[in-house]
Amino acid sequence: MKQFLHVFVLITIVFGFNSQVKAQSNGFEEIKSMELMDLIFQQLEMNYVDEIKPGEMSKTAIDAMLKQLDPYTVYYHESNMEDYRMMTTGQYGGIGALIRKMGDYTFIAEPYEGKPAQLAGAMAGDKILSIEGKDMKGKPSDEVSDALRGPKGSTIQLRVERAGEEKTISITRDEIKLADVPYFGMLNSTSGYIRLNSFTQTASAEVIAAYGKLKQQGMTSLVLDLRGNGGGLLIEAVKIVNMFVKKGQTVVTTKGRIPEENRVYTTSTDPIDLNIPLVVLVDGGSASASEIVAGSLQDLDRAVIIGTNSYGKGLVQRTFDLKYGSKIKVTISKYYTPSGRCVQRLEYYDKELGDKPKAIADSLLKTFKTVNGRKVIDGRGIEPDIVVEQNDYSRLLLMLVSNHVIFNYATDFKRSHETIGPAKTFKLTPEEYAAFKTYALKQTFTYSTASEEQLERMKKTAEDEGYFEDIKADYEQLLSKVTPSKERDLDKFKDEIDDILSSEIVSRYYYQNGRAEQAFQADKDVQKALEILSDSKQLNTILGK
Repeated sequence: MKQFLHVFVLITIVFGFNSQVKAQSNGFEEIKSMELMDLIFQQLEMNYVDEIKPGEMSKTAIDAMLKQLDPYTVYYHESNMEDYRMMTTGQYGGIGALIRKMGDYTFIAEPYEGKPAQLAGAMAGDKILSIEGKDMKGKPSDEVSDALRGPKGSTIQLRVERAGEEKTISITRDEIKLADVPYFGMLNSTSGYIRLNSFTQTASAEVIAAYGKLKQQGMTSLVLDLRGNGGGLLIEAVKIVNMFVKKGQTVVTTKGRIPEENRVYTTSTDPIDLNIPLVVLVDGGSASASEIVAGSLQDLDRAVIIGTNSYGKGLVQRTFDLKYGSKIKVTISKYYTPSGRCVQRLEYYDKELGDKPKAIADSLLKTFKTVNGRKVIDGRGIEPDIVVEQNDYSRLLLMLVSNHVIFNYATDFKRSHETIGPAKTFKLTPEEYAAFKTYALKQTFTYSTASEEQLERMKKTAEDEGYFEDIKADYEQLLSKVTPSKERDLDKFKDEIDDILSSEIVSRYYYQNGRAEQAFQADKDVQKALEILSDSKQLNTILGK
């Protein structure tokens, strides 16, 4: 029973009830629910056919309870503290490598340059056979990941297969810090580029450091890339905005049910540069703190926003310590950019129990104005000032990626080519692409086109209506043109396949930095940013100046 009393106490803490609060709350339903939970645990402990696991059951119950709120209110069990630490600091103890599951085994997908895995000789494409003598065949990738992590200074033995040969790699784990700024550099002689991947405790410091180095290289305009950045610490977003706007400027306001959560965050230091032309890149993966940066710079007419609509997360969370080494992250407020808009796209609070949240209705959207009078709306994330249409990749390319054809070919390419040219300019030669085409045609996978699927549906409808015999010849002729042909499609979609394959190959030689530099060649957002930054009149017109 002591175990169940501990579980009951934990759940009571999560709800924030003690005997005094219960007496002051709106009370009966909460008390009733807690009593029923305790009684159910008691009955299970006394009468269930098998011995139950109260710790696992309580975590399942808590997770299910929080799931009814929003996806950002999360319980962290003591066993998940490493995940929590990585989320807030970007740090973990491990070998420093990306992994991916392919078939029965997990492979090294990309070692981080200068980290233990790479320094010990691990390479992309290594099949992980065992870790510390434990067979990894059939193990899910998260279990492999857990086995690779551990305290700084501890040594781990990996048995891997490479090019058909087995070998043992001894790796000494280290404290791995995932950089908030994994890459920065000059796009041309005047335009700098900073890629910001997260908002941990070092985000603003890393951006400021990168900015200073780029200025030394002659930077007179800047592209800040927030694409795929899911956010993090609000205060780090404020500090980054502070680099480009005056001291004392409101950046973001939070409003919650509890008065203490109604706060105004303003810039607290002198800016680094009030005048440098600035472009911010966003996409559907830009959320939370990314949207605070992009939204406030847009509202203040300080930067041109380029890309596609951001995610639309206008909620703020705070973490509270619980007993037994656990924590809970709770959504405490919504945030509002300087114009007064909240970018939250989904409404979690009006949904019925178990229903999926719906986007806020168009009829409820409100219009706000930037400092210079430009119109912006709430409830839809950050809408870019310039929308750049993105490529719709072919089914063939998706199959080449998901079936690991491109990954495996890049691995083989590295084994047969000791060096390649600079990452910024690397492209496959016609002969090299022809070699890949030959390799791809030997691989076993199937795919269909959207056109083929549409025709199949049309055929069924025509058959149901009795018209198919009349159009059969035309149908079969048209079907032959849209039915997948690997050889034909490898030529038809050569450019997009070449881009992805070249990026994968470059990563084998130049790691993350090289992948970033190579990608600029086909990056429509970056090319549009450079166009805008090269034309001050166009930039000022967009900003309403």
